[in-house]
Amino acid sequence: MIARGNRAETEGNLHEACEQYRKAVNAAPGYARAQLNLGTGLEAIGDADGAILSYEATLAIDPANAYASYNLGRLLYARGALARAEERLHSALEHKPGFPEALVVLSSVYDAQGNPAAAAEALEVALSERPDWVGALFNYGTVLKRLERLPEAEAALRRVIAVDPGNADASYELANVLYARGALQEAESLLRLVLERKPGFQEGYRALFYVHDSQGNLNAAAAVLEAALKQWPDWDDALRHYGATLRKLERLTEAEGALRRAIAAAPGVSSTHQALGTVLLDQFRIVEALEAFRVARELDPDSFELESSELFALNFSDAITDDALFSRHRAFGVRLENAKAPRFEPFRNVTDAGRRLRIGYVSGDFNQHPVTFFLMPLLERHDRSVFEIFCYSVGTQADDFTRKVQAHADIWREAAAMSYARLADTVNRDGIDILVDLSGHSGESRLAVFAQHPAPVQVAWLGYPSTSGLARIQYRLCDRYTDPPGATDHLYTETLLRLPHSQWCYRPLTAVDVSEVPPFKRNGYITFGSFNHVKKLSPSVRSLWAEILKRLPDSRLVVAGVAENEAKDSLLRDFEGAGVSANRVIFLPHVASDEYFRRFNAVDIALDSTPYSGCTTTFDTLWMAVPVITVPGTMPASRVTAGILSALGLTEWIALTPEDYVRLAIGFARDGALLTKLRETLRQRMRTSPIMDEVRFARDIEEAYRRMWRTWCSGAMPHG
Repeated sequence: MIARGNRAETEGNLHEACEQYRKAVNAAPGYARAQLNLGTGLEAIGDADGAILSYEATLAIDPANAYASYNLGRLLYARGALARAEERLHSALEHKPGFPEALVVLSSVYDAQGNPAAAAEALEVALSERPDWVGALFNYGTVLKRLERLPEAEAALRRVIAVDPGNADASYELANVLYARGALQEAESLLRLVLERKPGFQEGYRALFYVHDSQGNLNAAAAVLEAALKQWPDWDDALRHYGATLRKLERLTEAEGALRRAIAAAPGVSSTHQALGTVLLDQFRIVEALEAFRVARELDPDSFELESSELFALNFSDAITDDALFSRHRAFGVRLENAKAPRFEPFRNVTDAGRRLRIGYVSGDFNQHPVTFFLMPLLERHDRSVFEIFCYSVGTQADDFTRKVQAHADIWREAAAMSYARLADTVNRDGIDILVDLSGHSGESRLAVFAQHPAPVQVAWLGYPSTSGLARIQYRLCDRYTDPPGATDHLYTETLLRLPHSQWCYRPLTAVDVSEVPPFKRNGYITFGSFNHVKKLSPSVRSLWAEILKRLPDSRLVVAGVAENEAKDSLLRDFEGAGVSANRVIFLPHVASDEYFRRFNAVDIALDSTPYSGCTTTFDTLWMAVPVITVPGTMPASRVTAGILSALGLTEWIALTPEDYVRLAIGFARDGALLTKLRETLRQRMRTSPIMDEVRFARDIEEAYRRMWRTWCSGAMPHG
């Protein structure tokens, strides 16, 4: 009967085979082979319940039967009975050591139990038995990828492709590993091949989008998503990424439309509401933006990233008080630090106050970004005899500026793919003495790493205008201009360490010359200008500008960086509502660097934004010999331009009140001699000021680091 069953199974007559095996079992109930064959036959015809009973009956007769244990373990795994599956598979391996099929299923059990390290070990044993087993190699590569053992994952997946060149799944997984390792061009080539073989593979489109996005190829990234959306018009994830990409391309109206389509397709995805909030913020629709962030947080109340987005947006609001803004940040910090306990104390760092120190900089903006512009003078001027520099890059977009930063780091770590825990472990293992956060609550924030306190001394600087809210970031670098002693200390959880000259060092990114003739002499009227991002153009500053234009009826206003009708129309409605005709306001879109700088030659006086003042644009404006009027508040974000002007000795351009802001604009607009003199002298004033003295700036920061380190060595660290 068993022979007849085997013959029927060979011929593909599975039901007949099962009937013969069942007759054999009835004839000889204690015959294990008959039960085992019946189990495999039942499994083949889709009767998993019957197969399980037969494998269990086999083991009741022959407990040492490795194949019955393996088959039973495999079926139990498929049903999610992981503990019982693990027990059966261990039994199979006990009675048949090195059983590769059992090891592969056991690895899947371990993986499902959340133990990928054990899964990798099981696969390694299986591959020692069958080195070219494609299925095991593929699983091994994907498990290693999740363990972030990327070089080994790459090697395993390349072995799969060597054995099976047409394996699209392996090519896809290899492309993801290469993406994580920064080999973007090869990743792109592989993904194009994958989509040729599997044109309906959604994940392939997603991965190819990520590759283009990381390379800064925004038009190519948008094209990939457009191709995907032709196949799946309501794919919410593609719509979300498409909206975010259109935002980067400054196509804000289209971006908003894509994101609203994504929300209509999947209303419960918090990250889509977050992305919509960011697009609305870019148009200074701040009430709507904050509502979008609120909905996002309501959908995912445990997300720290979503709360960071909301905190960032609040800096732009002129409806929140200083104390309320601080309270929101501090509440965030308490929640994050309660969730992320410090894991590394006591520190192993040698308490020698004079030794060479390891400084770690963490940023997602080591590319063409203001953070990098201001960081480069320090990186290039650091005294390497007493400081060793580590850079932890958590961003995904690299360019020529990235390579410049990398060239001036003693150690460069690609950390975008690292979890918060792994990055904290890496920082601690690197023996960092002072860890510097350059992002705060802006994009690519890694405050969850700082909450784990991987370095003895932690510092906030440069990338965010307000407090982090974390007590475990002990210091914030600032200066006496932006944060006057005693005036703003209560708005930070960090202890403020004021640099003696300036917290900024400016290096111009242009060779464009200042025009010799001021615009008012060419035009016969004064031209005001704003080069700050549109999200900074609050209702309060719009009303001040409207008042200035009304009081000087021949004047004009240039507003640069407004590319979309939505933002432009909103501004024009406000001006026309205040009695200022639209033809007096000139809107200019974003342009490339040199053309951007040439535009300053058409402006006589720049008007700063409030409550979020300019920073990089203020430096650029002054470098092009255009003076800036500002009205600082007590919020840190409102005081940056005032700090820059103070460092240059131009305090007369700092208004005390909103009314004074208007008065200064009118008064300076009527002082052609002063404007002419500033156009002739302002650039040289900057060159000889502390804000362009790179050597002094580097020594000031290094001395601040040394003071922090001496304090830690003495055991007297501040607490937020």
